Amino acid sequence: MFVSIITDCCDDNALNRQAVRYMSYLHAPISKIGLTFFSSEGNGELEGAGNLIDTLDATEGKKGLVVVNTAHRDGKGKKWPNGTPFGYFHYKETLVIATIDGYCLSLVKKLNLTKKINLLDVPTVIDSMIKQENHSKEYRKLVVDSQFRSYEFVPRVAKWLMNGIVLPHKKYSIDKVPDAPQAIWWVDNFGNTVTTVMPEDINFKPGKKIKTKYGELPCYDRLKDVPNDEPALIIGSWGIDNRRWVSLVIQGKSAAKEFGITSGSPLF
Repeated sequence: MFVSIITDCCDDNALNRQAVRYMSYLHAPISKIGLTFFSSEGNGELEGAGNLIDTLDATEGKKGLVVVNTAHRDGKGKKWPNGTPFGYFHYKETLVIATIDGYCLSLVKKLNLTKKINLLDVPTVIDSMIKQENHSKEYRKLVVDSQFRSYEFVPRVAKWLMNGIVLPHKKYSIDKVPDAPQAIWWVDNFGNTVTTVMPEDINFKPGKKIKTKYGELPCYDRLKDVPNDEPALIIGSWGIDNRRWVSLVIQGKSAAKEFGITSGSPLF
């Protein structure tokens, strides 16, 4: 049993509160990763989408929980009563609870990991749990109106679902999730950049040159094969099962710094 928290609520205080609450509810070890919040610094939704795939790959679908939260209240987030709704689905034995707006689940869609999401409405769920005596009525407003639903609401949902409690929900088709752009979803500490592109999307072949926003780049199977100081496209280590994303790298240098790439930067 494990818990993985992938969230843009990621200052030390917020991460600690979330981690401790999950540990107190589920008695499981916690891993945490912070996502970019400000659009001027990158795209947290794509970061969340990619990290979700990598986490499911790492756990191989074993029993556990992955939570993905990117929930703006500004901009497009204004269309929701209190931020984008959460939904859940299972990948093998792993429970995934995630915000459903934007690109958060776009790579789950691309890789066909689920067809439907169980959509949750916070007041409906809490009222149902109060009625079943699984939640205190005096804390209803606190949870329903919270600006920190990934602390007040989602851990409780995880506990109830893990305990086999059926929550009221509506079916939400994965088709409603927008397609991921052909873009960068992650920059690692070496400056290697990970794309949302699979090799078959661009007919990737070693020796082939592909025109990108960053020039015409040669394809190599492995980072090891790229000549020193040369930019290239490779098949990276990120992805799930035997499906791995194409990465843009410069051998011995930071591709991100050389090309000014952040998460969300287009590949073409």
